[in-house]
Amino acid sequence: MSLRPEDIPASTVRAIERGERETANLAELLAVDLRKIAKVVLPKASASELKPLAPGEAITKRQRAGGALVLEHFGDKAPEKLAGHASDIVRAWGVHSLGHIGPMTVLQRLQRAKVFADDPHFGVREEAWLSQRAHIIEGLPEFIERLELWTRSKSANLRRYATEATRPRGVWCKHIRVLREDPALGFSLLEPLKSDSSKYVQDSVANWLNDAAKDQPAWVIEVTDRWLKESDTDATKRIVKRARRSIR
Repeated sequence: MSLRPEDIPASTVRAIERGERETANLAELLAVDLRKIAKVVLPKASASELKPLAPGEAITKRQRAGGALVLEHFGDKAPEKLAGHASDIVRAWGVHSLGHIGPMTVLQRLQRAKVFADDPHFGVREEAWLSQRAHIIEGLPEFIERLELWTRSKSANLRRYATEATRPRGVWCKHIRVLREDPALGFSLLEPLKSDSSKYVQDSVANWLNDAAKDQPAWVIEVTDRWLKESDTDATKRIVKRARRSIR
């Protein structure tokens, strides 16, 4: 049975709001009042500044607001200042602040996002790609080129970021229309991972292809058929099975 925010003990909520412990799941994140932890990090923040963090709005919108808030107080160095914070919520605000920062090169943006993309906490890793999604869409060809290097990283988190950040449809985010129309443009991120040893990465590759299959099923069948011939591994078989789950 899934936990609900109301199931979280009050002592746990208070500890998270004081920045003393990380969230263990989405229910804990939804149970806390983000204004309280923001007040710990930014004691001089006004009530009006904290208002966008109040319960009621979608959590993704409130997390983005947290990024804007810390950027306002810490400036352009907010990502680096918050990357080592004990709270996963605050670290997520750090990478969202990077999303709010204006023009920089693709290489610079990825270098600054990297510590969050490889964060030990699952939630921060999700915010790391969500917060940069608009920039990725805007500069897709160069992001794909740069993320190809990440597919060869020793870190499964970084390998997974390369595919999760570029999913054609994605979750809780804007679709990438050009990849929905022509998923082959992102194939260079998938090919190196067709037999990845990490299930975390396998699931992301499969979900990327499942996204593509909803618009371009023939392309996904062609790719996965070839993979099965070229790579006789359990990892590839698992990816292909999951990738084809929406194809009839």
